[in-house]
Amino acid sequence: MLAPVVAGIDGSAESLAAAVWAAREAERRDRPLHLVHAWDWHPRRQEGEIVGAAQRQLARNSLRRAEERVRAECPGVRLTDEQTEGPATAALSKAADQADLMVLGSRGLSGFTGFLVGSVALGVVAQATRPVVLVRADEQAADEHVPARDGSPSTDTGYQDVVLAVDLDEACDQVIEFAFEAARLRHARLRAVHAWHASGPIGLGAGDIGMVEESRQGEEWLGFLKAVLQAWRDKYPDVEVLETVVADKPSTALVRAATGASLLVVGHRLAERPLGPRTGPVAHAAIHHVGCPIAVVPHF
Repeated sequence: MLAPVVAGIDGSAESLAAAVWAAREAERRDRPLHLVHAWDWHPRRQEGEIVGAAQRQLARNSLRRAEERVRAECPGVRLTDEQTEGPATAALSKAADQADLMVLGSRGLSGFTGFLVGSVALGVVAQATRPVVLVRADEQAADEHVPARDGSPSTDTGYQDVVLAVDLDEACDQVIEFAFEAARLRHARLRAVHAWHASGPIGLGAGDIGMVEESRQGEEWLGFLKAVLQAWRDKYPDVEVLETVVADKPSTALVRAATGASLLVVGHRLAERPLGPRTGPVAHAAIHHVGCPIAVVPHF
């Protein structure tokens, strides 16, 4: 049985947008959609059974509203739902680990200034071993597509670029493959972006690029990026690829590159940290400052 695309539902506008985006993604991937509502159970609370019944009813109502939205926009998607007891972060992280990917809502700030991300969403992104996609509350199907000739939103046009953040110091196959597959499913161009800075005498960087004159380091990084992606070009011959290297901070370069994209794909290294799971600095910056949907792909 194919692992489903899973969307976390809590009754908010953000989660409804996530459910609809997840439904479109499930159709693209030819997978079922599974909606999950996680609620906290406090057995020591007074009148716990009454409170639990009320929470279950709220969960049912939230799932029903999400199902109605999904059916209205994606009537052919195979749909199931589930209520589960919290804590929400742990419950959704468990659901994410059994999914093809998890989709969560995140309240967008004004314009393309990024996300206001709650602790549950951040916790799931940090802990999940499968990709997690964050979607703004105002995300529409037309946002993924190139505007019509008159500049109006449209779903009849091609998809905007899928943008891939590539760290050439530790290029990861799982992250690259996810981005190529996302571009293939959308018949979209893949724009691979690597941000570099002039290397010092101590750290020469990949391929000893630091030994090259600073004026030529950009060319060397571009050649290195193309070499890293060549095997994936061969595997996905139908995907148009544009490699870009930028002399800038990775977070700044990604925010600029992702403007107008249909999807941004970033990696997240899973590692034991003294203070527990966290997102890395680049993923963290992207989550808070990029406006398009963001896929955070974990890797070791």
